[in-house]
Amino acid sequence: MIPLVDILPPDNSWQRQLRDAIDSPEELLQRLSLAPEQLLDHAAEAARHFPVKVPTAFLQRMQPGNPEDPLLLQVMSTAEELQDAPGYTRDPVCETGEANPSSGIIHKYRGRVLLIASSACAIHCRYCFRRHFPYDHNRNSRQEWQQALRFIASDREITEVILSGGDPLTITDSHLSELVDLVAAIPRVKRLRIHTRLPVVIPDRVTEGLLNALDRKRLQVIVVIHANHPNEIDAAVASAMQRMRERGITLLNQSVLLAGVNDNVDALATLSERLFEAGVLPYYLHLLDKVQGAAHFDTDEARAGNLIAQLCARLPGYLVPRLVREVAGAESKVPVATPSAY
Repeated sequence: MIPLVDILPPDNSWQRQLRDAIDSPEELLQRLSLAPEQLLDHAAEAARHFPVKVPTAFLQRMQPGNPEDPLLLQVMSTAEELQDAPGYTRDPVCETGEANPSSGIIHKYRGRVLLIASSACAIHCRYCFRRHFPYDHNRNSRQEWQQALRFIASDREITEVILSGGDPLTITDSHLSELVDLVAAIPRVKRLRIHTRLPVVIPDRVTEGLLNALDRKRLQVIVVIHANHPNEIDAAVASAMQRMRERGITLLNQSVLLAGVNDNVDALATLSERLFEAGVLPYYLHLLDKVQGAAHFDTDEARAGNLIAQLCARLPGYLVPRLVREVAGAESKVPVATPSAY
């Protein structure tokens, strides 16, 4: 494994922010001037099952004194996570078993493969579909990377590698550069896609070293960020996006439709506008993956379709994300029908 000292040295801004992230529901409430009685019953117990983790840069975009803040709702542990909801499982999109043929590899779709670059995240989203993923069997050391890359090189159909996690940008710039070099050395690979929440929750992560690590002329590089609500896009995030665009990186966003957070047309429309102003194209709006502990975020398909129809009536087509769900065994993300065409 990569030594912890190499991941979290004390003299680097983004890494210090990562190390100092809030890690308890009590501290989260205190920092937002919310009374202890607003800590829902069993929230601390839920946090023991899936720890709270919130960087200060993300906290600062929340409204103090508002227990219904849409950013807070995404990261605050609640008693509802402890409920055993029918149809919700620990592996909702079947990423173990046959889809996990080699350590650190998830291979479900033809022509592309997902490489677990890190098991760590900068923030713990309470709806995370990988909150129960067996990271202990999918290590991210150099040895496991080499094994995974041999698997990729042996498949003649793979032309795109997706770095995911955890969050792949929790590794250092030097280790990321090394990994990108190894991917670029596979002749058939044309595109490198990175799925990350870090530039949103800690914009300082977009360092010159990161940009240099991704600046590979042979590969088309796509960074897919993850923002669910317009309040997540502030000036620092927009600046981080601009720095990536200046290096020729294609920027996309994927969101999850979350009850109480963004399940209204005003929030979704404003999110698309702010993303595009920052140079990011709205890409996917996912229906919730039915992961154990997240049932309280679910929004039914009919309501989701109506929201997309309202977005179509309000925005140009390029600002309307595709409404999709992930279906175990399907050959791709599955589009969800809407009342009117895009």
